[in-house]
Amino acid sequence: MASKSSNKVEVPEAKAAMDRFKTEVASELGVSLKEGYNGDLTSKEAGSIGGEMVRRMIKKQEEQMK
Repeated sequence: MASKSSNKVEVPEAKAAMDRFKTEVASELGVSLKEGYNGDLTSKEAGSIGGEMVRRMIKKQEEQMK
């Protein structure tokens, strides 16, 4: 059975927005991202970017639910 990628963007138009969001968060955290593949990031750097993105998305959703 072939596995499906779990990080597929469901709405193609959202990919550019998510890339901008990721770049913004990385910049604020002092992590340098380059165009394309960033496999040279440490796990700590990559995790800090992803974690902060999730925190901000949850915060925004909570604010919208008030």
